[in-house]
Amino acid sequence: MATTMVSDEIRGEPPIERMMKPFQEFAGKEASSGILLIVATVVALVWANSPWSDSYFRFWSLPFSISLGEYGLSKSVLYWINDGLMAVFFLVIGLEVKREILVGELASVRKASLPVLAAVGGMLVPAGFYLVFNSGGSGERGWGVPMATDIAFSLGILALLGKRVGLHLKVFLTAAAIADDIGAVLVIALFYTAGISWPALAFGILFLLGLVVANRVGVRHPLVYALLGFLVWLAFLRSGVHATVAGVLVAMTIPAKARIDPQEFLVRCRTIVGDYENACELGGDVLTNRGQQAALQDLETAANQAETPLQRIEHALHPWVTFAVVPLFALANAGVDLRATGLGAVTHPISLGIVAGLVLGKQVGVLLFSFLAVRTGLANLPEGATWKQVYGVAILMGIGFTMSLFVAGLSFYDPGFLDIAKVGILIASLFSGIVGWLVLRSACPAPVEGNR
Repeated sequence: MATTMVSDEIRGEPPIERMMKPFQEFAGKEASSGILLIVATVVALVWANSPWSDSYFRFWSLPFSISLGEYGLSKSVLYWINDGLMAVFFLVIGLEVKREILVGELASVRKASLPVLAAVGGMLVPAGFYLVFNSGGSGERGWGVPMATDIAFSLGILALLGKRVGLHLKVFLTAAAIADDIGAVLVIALFYTAGISWPALAFGILFLLGLVVANRVGVRHPLVYALLGFLVWLAFLRSGVHATVAGVLVAMTIPAKARIDPQEFLVRCRTIVGDYENACELGGDVLTNRGQQAALQDLETAANQAETPLQRIEHALHPWVTFAVVPLFALANAGVDLRATGLGAVTHPISLGIVAGLVLGKQVGVLLFSFLAVRTGLANLPEGATWKQVYGVAILMGIGFTMSLFVAGLSFYDPGFLDIAKVGILIASLFSGIVGWLVLRSACPAPVEGNR
């Protein structure tokens, strides 16, 4: 009987829903984004080291143009990904940062102290380790590369541990990685900006002020913020300030207040459901029953007014960034011809500095600054966490990958140096992921069967 009921239920689903269900389940898993990043990286490395390696590098160098009349912008495919699509990535980071500052783990000094100080240690000490190998040398400009943490990869490793890892560690890692992202954006804005075109920057600031005004006067439609945000991005692109900084600044202007409060939303919903029920009594379906149509539209309007634009935009963009933008970035940037770099890349000061910074610097910086924060009374350890677990998180924060590759692209104009940096990033991220998983697996006891 049970089998028949399940079969009937499955037969009642549209074919497209049955086809999409495995993909929806995959997308719902925390580790999915990390898995896609690994796949994209492997494909990039195999492609770049295959007999068709020339096609890999030629493809990303192909010109891609957008024009309107006599005005146009022609850049390589790689440029559009790194300066265009990654601006959307930084927009989502900015939305996450704003949410955490308003209502999350960064909402109060006490709550923010531990992850923020851990992130500060995880940026300063790795940069110092890097400079030990490269101070005064040709690779000195890459000191920002080992400062970053890849939140998708690190959370993906935590997810692989399943129920062993409690929510407290996930929250700590997420908050520290977000604080790390804030630092990375500041580093990009202050130290990796080319010569500035002040007129273009002035236009960017003007459009940014337009977004602030739209927020203040109560504009809530995402299209307004999308259009003005695009103009901010374009102006910053022309100004010399890295265009991804525009993504974070635009995110700060997105409204974070709903038009109606939860109580008013409930009252409206009850009224609308009553109207829908009355309309159903008249017969017909939703295609012909105007009462049903009006009630559904009113319900959709009420739901939109009860949700903040920040939530709505973040929710809409997050899957695209996680499952399209970031894997595409990895595919375009992780490829390095290991036959050309040879073993010398592993022992080069740039590679050694990155490995030392991400592997050792992150461990020392995160753990030391966390210990000092707790010891001085500025913060408390997450409830239920041990120092060994914090140490495991510190190791995972050595997975730089996406952000490290991004900063490396800004740091090194010499393709040879960039390839060496990529080798260091890949080695350090792989090592940090494996060792971090092993340490946390031993530090987090397996859940008791009866408590699952």
